[in-house]
Amino acid sequence: MSWLNKYDRPVYIAGPCSAETEEQVIRTAVDLNATGKVDVLRAGIWKPRTRPNSFEGIGSVGLEWLVNAGKETGLKVTTEVANTKHVELALNAGIDILWVGARTTVNPFTVQEIADALQGTNIPVMIKNPVNPDLQLWLGAFERFEKNGVTDLIGIHRGFSVYNHAKYRNVPNWEIPIALKEYRPETKVICDPSHITGNRDLLLEVSQKALDLNFDGLMIETHPDPVNAWSDSPQQLTPKHWGELIDQLILRTTELPKDVEQLINDLRLDVSTIDDRIFDLLRERMLLSEEVGKLKRENSITILQQEHWRKIINSRLAESSEYNLTPQFVRKVMDAIHQESIRHQTRIMNLNK
Repeated sequence: MSWLNKYDRPVYIAGPCSAETEEQVIRTAVDLNATGKVDVLRAGIWKPRTRPNSFEGIGSVGLEWLVNAGKETGLKVTTEVANTKHVELALNAGIDILWVGARTTVNPFTVQEIADALQGTNIPVMIKNPVNPDLQLWLGAFERFEKNGVTDLIGIHRGFSVYNHAKYRNVPNWEIPIALKEYRPETKVICDPSHITGNRDLLLEVSQKALDLNFDGLMIETHPDPVNAWSDSPQQLTPKHWGELIDQLILRTTELPKDVEQLINDLRLDVSTIDDRIFDLLRERMLLSEEVGKLKRENSITILQQEHWRKIINSRLAESSEYNLTPQFVRKVMDAIHQESIRHQTRIMNLNK
C-alpha cells in the first residue's frame, strides 16, 4: 500500500530545487510548515545539470540538513538519487522517500542498478517520467523496482523535453500520465508543475489542471529568495506564495450526485452514439481508400501523393476553428487517418504480388 493512501486529499510536496546552505533548508522547511499546507519537504542534493559549469548540488553534506529540517518540522523528507552511491548515502542519512529523476528514468541500466541497491528495503520511491515521451520506459522503471520487491511506488509527471517550446519548459503531454494510470490503475501519480512550466507565473494553471485530472498531489519548488536561487530560479516560489497558490486551488470530487449522474449518463449515451457513427464513417472512408488503392495499383501510381496530402491537411487546419477544434487536435486526427489510409492502400497494392 502506498504511503499516499493515508491522505484523503492531494499530497503536497514542496521545498527548494537545491539545498544550498543549512540555513536555507531549515528556513524553507519552517516557513512551509507554518502554512499548514505541506506534507513532504523536498530538496535536491545532487543535481544532474545539463551543463557541467552549472551548480550540480551541494553533495552529501546536504542530506544532514534535510533530515534535520524534517525533524524540526515533523515533515517527511525526500531527495533525488541517480546512482547506487546516492542510494547508500540517502538511506544511511535517514531520508524518508527517494525519487528517481527524469534523466535517470530514461536509462534502464541505471534504473536497474538503483532498484538492485534498494532490494530488501521498504522505502517509498517516486519515479519521474523519462525526459522523452516514452510510456514504455516509464512503465519499465516501475517493473524493475517491483521485481526487486520495492512496491511502494509513485509516479511523478514532470513533462517532456522539446526544443524551444513557446510556453513550457517541458510540455505536459497529459495523455502519457493518463495512459500510465490506464496501465497501472493502482499507482498514485503526482504532478511537478515546476518542471513543466519553468515559470512561476504558470504554476497555478498547471496545478489546477493536474488536480482536475485527478492527480494525487503536487510537487512544487519553493525557496526563501527565489530570485537568488542557485538553480532554476524562474520556477520557484516563496513559501508564502506557495501557501497562496494552494489556497487558490479548487478540489473537485470524483463522486457523482444521483441527479447529476443520470444527466451525465444520458449525455454519455449520446456521445457513445456519435462515436459509433464516427467509426462507421471511418470504415466507409477506408473502403474508399482501398478503391483508390486499386486504381493506383492498376496504373502503377505511388501510394503517397504528397501534393494532394498537403492540400488536404492545409484545408483542414484552416477550418479547425469552424469545428471548434484546435489545430493540434485536427493535425493528430488527420495524421492518424492518413496513416491508416496508407496501410489499407499498401495492403491492396500487395494483394497480387
